[in-house]
Amino acid sequence: MINGKKLVALCTSRIYDPQIHGYIVKLNERLKEKDYSLLVFAINSDIYWEEDRQAAEKYVFDLIPYNYIDAVVIMDEKIKSHKIADKIIKKSQKHDVPVVIADGHYDNTTCINFNYAKGFELVCRHIIEDHKISRLHMIAGQPDNEFSNQRIDVFKKVLADNNIDYNDSMISYGYFWADPCRIAVQEILDNSKETGLPEAIICANDVMAITTSEMLMDAGYKVPDDVLIAGFDGYDEIYFTSPKITTASCDIILLADASADAVFEAIDDKKTHNRLITPIFMPNESCGCSEHTENTQILHDWFKESFSRHNDDNRVLKKLTAAMQVSQNIGEMVSHLDCYKTEPLLAVVDRRMFEGEDNYFTDLEDDESPKELVLIYDSDYREDYKEDTFSFPEYDELYNTEDVLSPAFRFRILQLTEAGYPLIFNALDYMAKPLGFVCYYFRDYYISNYTNTMNATNAIGTGIGGYVNIQYQRTLLEKMDEMYRHDPLTGLFNRIGFHHQFKKVCKSKKYLDNEITVIMSDLDGLKFINDHYGHADGDNAIATTAKALMECVPEKSLSARFGGDEIFSVIFEKCDADAVIRKIDKYLEKYNDISGKPYDVSTSCGYIKLKLDDNFDITQAVKDADTSMYAVKKEKYIKKGILRAT
Repeated sequence: MINGKKLVALCTSRIYDPQIHGYIVKLNERLKEKDYSLLVFAINSDIYWEEDRQAAEKYVFDLIPYNYIDAVVIMDEKIKSHKIADKIIKKSQKHDVPVVIADGHYDNTTCINFNYAKGFELVCRHIIEDHKISRLHMIAGQPDNEFSNQRIDVFKKVLADNNIDYNDSMISYGYFWADPCRIAVQEILDNSKETGLPEAIICANDVMAITTSEMLMDAGYKVPDDVLIAGFDGYDEIYFTSPKITTASCDIILLADASADAVFEAIDDKKTHNRLITPIFMPNESCGCSEHTENTQILHDWFKESFSRHNDDNRVLKKLTAAMQVSQNIGEMVSHLDCYKTEPLLAVVDRRMFEGEDNYFTDLEDDESPKELVLIYDSDYREDYKEDTFSFPEYDELYNTEDVLSPAFRFRILQLTEAGYPLIFNALDYMAKPLGFVCYYFRDYYISNYTNTMNATNAIGTGIGGYVNIQYQRTLLEKMDEMYRHDPLTGLFNRIGFHHQFKKVCKSKKYLDNEITVIMSDLDGLKFINDHYGHADGDNAIATTAKALMECVPEKSLSARFGGDEIFSVIFEKCDADAVIRKIDKYLEKYNDISGKPYDVSTSCGYIKLKLDDNFDITQAVKDADTSMYAVKKEKYIKKGILRAT
């Protein structure tokens, strides 16, 4: 609880699946009865039970604010990862938060499960006892699977209760999936030439029952006239087959109701309250019974969810992603989130992505320091996130936490729960690295909105990640350009950089027909410094001379070093060149006073003034300035007695 707000976290996947959507709706409505708000932490793909691959989207489960959550519900069969569930359970228990497992088994938690054995027994007894079938076949799941073995045992038990002899030829394995089931059914068809078809085939789940029915009919047999078919689980797809499949439904609404009751009890007394739910037996056309339909709302949602895939969303989201990636700055990138397919949502990211010179997705991939999560977009306040007004919000980093109730945006999250609808959280990721999260705050239960979350989350994550990557590439290019066009010792343009920049100035024609000045500066006594104090001091003297030139020429001048100790500047406006040279001399005098070096740094400067027109030759101008400089240097050396006048 926080600020009087009671919160329950639901951990699940694929919220757009009609079954899971139905569970969320029912659970939320039950929680509202006692003023609880539901926070849904969801992934969008299967992790699988023992798979050890990187799955950045599971970062969403690290964002659960255990300090403020009153209970956690885990849909174990939907997440499909014991590692993830164990991690959530351990963190919950560390914070004394009760955990309810929907359809799974974990120690020290309240486990709500379907009585699969009882449900499968109802199916078997109906086929054998109500339809008086004695020649049967069972297509089980996979060998040595807990659920498959349990259903085989039930099958054997019902056979024994009805005095029907069992033998191993009555069992095939379809591995709970369509393709392996097809192999099993084909073997039954092949063997039927000698032994005949069984009167009925009971499958361990509905996927295999649907597959079996289709293959028999494709082979020219009639269901149920020639063979009765039954399945198990109550998948929505059974209502769209012909004939409709007899099954036992593990009704998601019953699971949601039981989960809500378990949450209330666990919060009240902090004890575990395990429950078993008996699946609902549903005789249907595939065994010769009358048509049966259940959960019309979920079926309606199933249709709407399927239909919603055939719209223009992907095109819109692809354009959004591309626009985000090629944005010139963060404000422009964020402004593209203002789109009807990305609302209503909050976007929260790690601010560190936009700082520093490292590549967030490669250079920092082993960085385990906490993310500095910051809100960068809120659909309700889109006017605050325009390109020309965007800025990162300020907050006290000392109190920032890496969860969805960080003080940086806690007030807003809690405010959104007041509407009475679940908040949906997805992790944002790029290149298998989490970079933040989105929070969808729909003010309805439309499954079409839930369906959109997967594509929207992917588009936003790819857009932000792509932008960060491209910005990093631009930074690298700028560095390479800096190295390519600049002298590393002085920072001045090198020959290539100078000519490139000078051509750009000339193309602009901004200074056409203006007087320009070329000042050439040459370090005095470089050989003496190198010979007596070393080349490091020689380089220091060159760099100091270059800095003196840059500091003393007008701001928009172009300064370059073509090699050695000769540097020059091109001044594109009228100037007093002699005054500039005096400033250079004074700058070096001040440097010598404080440098502590055993030598003085001084320079000889010469200049030439010319008109910048279409016939201007910069190479010749530099040569002429160089000649002027050497005249100055010669005169200086004559005065010092180093040279004799000729």
